[in-house]
Amino acid sequence: MREIGPMDNARLNLRGWNVALAGDHGLEPMQKTGFARVIDKFLATVERRGWVVDVDVARDYIEVAEGMLGSGERWEEGRAALRWLVRYMQRMAAGAGEGDWQARMVRRLRELQYAERTAETYGGWVARYASWCAARGESAESAGGEVVRRFLDWLAADQQVRVATQHQALNAVVRFHEVVLGRKLEGAEGYLRARQTDRVPVVLSRREVAGLLTQLEGTERLMGELMYGGGLRLMELLRLRVKDVDVERGQLTVRGGKGDKDRMTTLPERTGPILSEHLVRLRALWAADNAAGLPGVHLPEALARKYPGAATSLEWQWLFPTKGLARDPATGLWRRHHVPETKWQVAVKAAARRAGITKRVTPHVLRHSFATHLLEQGVDIRTVQSLLGHSDVRTTEIYTHVLRRPGVGVRSPLDGL
Repeated sequence: MREIGPMDNARLNLRGWNVALAGDHGLEPMQKTGFARVIDKFLATVERRGWVVDVDVARDYIEVAEGMLGSGERWEEGRAALRWLVRYMQRMAAGAGEGDWQARMVRRLRELQYAERTAETYGGWVARYASWCAARGESAESAGGEVVRRFLDWLAADQQVRVATQHQALNAVVRFHEVVLGRKLEGAEGYLRARQTDRVPVVLSRREVAGLLTQLEGTERLMGELMYGGGLRLMELLRLRVKDVDVERGQLTVRGGKGDKDRMTTLPERTGPILSEHLVRLRALWAADNAAGLPGVHLPEALARKYPGAATSLEWQWLFPTKGLARDPATGLWRRHHVPETKWQVAVKAAARRAGITKRVTPHVLRHSFATHLLEQGVDIRTVQSLLGHSDVRTTEIYTHVLRRPGVGVRSPLDGL
């Protein structure tokens, strides 16, 4: 770490980081609270030791400060918080107004009814594009298709991003020109295409899934069974509300999934009894929160305006709430949020280790396994496509590649010796 006089720490104005964090629509209120705690601790350490406040110091801190940030779940949260701060400092260092472009982009997309995470993702790409332009003496506002083409070339050649990532960047910049700058982007054709790579998803066997679920207990076991049993994405699981569960009909309703689409998927029969008990406990928790005068759960702004009493009604409560309360940085209100992403990710990884699974296991692997096992059972691919919420059946077909990969079903000559 480089030591410099304390006045040099002010060369990046970080006084607005907490405002930027509060306005980050890609984070949940409880995540923001945890991030603020970690960043406060980091900045206090920086000030005490006389370090320069810059991207390199934050990255170094991420690598060496495991003891200071905690362990396990807290360590994951700490690293995520400092990665957020790194991105914020990069925007500040560029000094080209890209933070404003990002905010304007997110605001316009939300006005156009884009999903919150899509708006934030596109806003992040706009900030990255503006920063790239500033570093090369260009203006994101006046740059045309030629500059965009060079940006896409840079992503493919220097950053070696995947095809889907490059397409996402292009879509974000195109929308930026349309909805913020008010003009059509032209002249960006002919950019260097990112290399197409065929990635086979990690899939667990049925025995491995059973072993992993056995290592989860209580509510985490129920979460794992619903994610695998319904083929849910990570945030689709965490954002389930009481009203989305129909035990009698054996259905889960996924609302506002990828692409802001709703869909129905299967609710495993074996979860019925434990899910019913879970809902009884949720009712008691909800009643206690109402009695304590809590403001209720977070709702998107449009829904909160349309249904002013929904936040405190039982049907809108999170299916998997946290045990404690957290302050919403945007409003200052204390409320109960859903289980954070990092907590569930850490729980799944730890369960996989305890089960002796040597594959790289993340929560999304349960979704991969759901799709593959259904196809192995002979379920029609169109049905699997519907359950997964894929717009294009070609996305679902990746799981048929898993079934048909070379060597499957072929007896090795070694076994004939």
